[in-house]
Amino acid sequence: MVFGKFCNNYFYLIKILVLVSLWVVQVTEGSRAEYVTCGSILKLLNKDLNLRLHSHDVKYGSGSGQQSVTAVDVTDDHNSHWLVRAAKDETCKRGAPIKCNSNIRLQHVSTKKNLHSHYFSSPLSGNQEVSCYGDENGEGDSGDNWTVVCNNDYWRRDTPVKLRHIDTISYLAGSGRTFGRPISGQGEIVGVSSQYEAYTDWQPQEGLFVHPSDLLPHQQAKISHTEL
Repeated sequence: MVFGKFCNNYFYLIKILVLVSLWVVQVTEGSRAEYVTCGSILKLLNKDLNLRLHSHDVKYGSGSGQQSVTAVDVTDDHNSHWLVRAAKDETCKRGAPIKCNSNIRLQHVSTKKNLHSHYFSSPLSGNQEVSCYGDENGEGDSGDNWTVVCNNDYWRRDTPVKLRHIDTISYLAGSGRTFGRPISGQGEIVGVSSQYEAYTDWQPQEGLFVHPSDLLPHQQAKISHTEL
C-alpha cells in the first residue's frame, strides 16, 4: 500500500516536471523568435514609404557606378532578401540575437554583394549614395559596415530600427523620389545626416530567422528544414 502510494506520487511528480519543462521550452522558443539573429535572411520595410529595400544587377549610371540599391512595393520579389552577417573583421555566432548598437553587414542574397555607402552623391536627390559592393564571395571593405540603432537590448523583429553607416555616420533612408527607366517606379535609397530625418525607420519583414544553436536536438532538426 505504502509502496503503491509512493509510486503514484512519484509518477505524478515526473508528469508535473515534464509539463513544466515543455512550458519552459515553449517560452524560450517564443522569446528567441522575437529577435533578428546572425545568419537570418530577411526583407526590410521602410515604414513610412511602405517600400522594401532592394537591389539587382543594375549599376548606377553616375556616381560610383556600383550596383544600385532601390526600394520596391512588391512583397514577393526575391531581389529584396538580405543576409545578416557580422561586420567586416568581426564575428557573430550563427543564430545569436543581434544586440542593439552592434555592427553588422547586410549581404544581398541574389548578387552576394554587401549594402554599402561612401561619399558619392545619389542620382536623384543629391544625398549620399547607397550601393552594393564586394567580390563574388561577398567580401568588400569597411564601407559595408552598419550599426543597428535601437533602444532595446536586442534587435526585435516587431520594432523599427535605424541603420547608421559607420564610415560616413549617415543613416539609411528613402528619399521619397522614384526612378525612371530602366528601373521605373523603384524608390531611391540614400544616406542622410540625421536619424530624425524622414524615411529612416526600417522594420524586419518576411524572412527565415535562424534560431540559436543551443536548441534541443529535435528542435535543431526541425529548424534545419526551414533555412535556406
